[in-house]
Amino acid sequence: MVEIIGAGFGRTGTASLKRALELLGFGPCHHMSEVLKQPRTTVGWTAALNGDPSVLPELLRGYRATLDFPACLLWRELSELYPTAKVLLSVRDPQSWYDSARATILNPIRGENIDEQLAALLMPFSEAMAGRGFRRDLDEAETIAVFNRHNEAVRAGVEPSRLLVYEAGAGWEPLCAFLGVDVPDVPFPQSNDSASFRENVRKVLSGSAEDLAN
Repeated sequence: MVEIIGAGFGRTGTASLKRALELLGFGPCHHMSEVLKQPRTTVGWTAALNGDPSVLPELLRGYRATLDFPACLLWRELSELYPTAKVLLSVRDPQSWYDSARATILNPIRGENIDEQLAALLMPFSEAMAGRGFRRDLDEAETIAVFNRHNEAVRAGVEPSRLLVYEAGAGWEPLCAFLGVDVPDVPFPQSNDSASFRENVRKVLSGSAEDLAN
């Protein structure tokens, strides 16, 4: 059963938050990295993004939390589906977010020989996310406006008692207080900076193509 719904866009510290939630016992946590590792699930996620939330329970079977894309684009549906779950909106300075996103998720890997079967799955999935607002064809001002509108919609659409707006880099204290758990005696995880992002994606896509071939 999903207990935490991550409503923040990718590049707001979601990779670090994924590790943090799992360290706190709220794992496994669904994240875009899970989709890339299991590309066949893009069929279900595409359906959900295109307006069929009935597929979500099966897609999230066994997960206790969600973060990042594509689930953040379905925060309303997930909030209704899991009414007792808490909503975690991870944010950062909009310009800082755009600069990081432009170097990573807004700048897809080109010149790579991506398996045709994998590409056939990822294309409709990418188009469905674009239909929900995550687009790569907008200029800087428009992209930042999309980011800001998304965050404002979550703030307005979730009861304050159910919502934590979490600033990237805030550490354990606000997260643990929100979840009602003790602060662990370990450093807050730090992972997935822009420099390592593209190499990590290449490795995941390569492994996904091998899995599809088997």
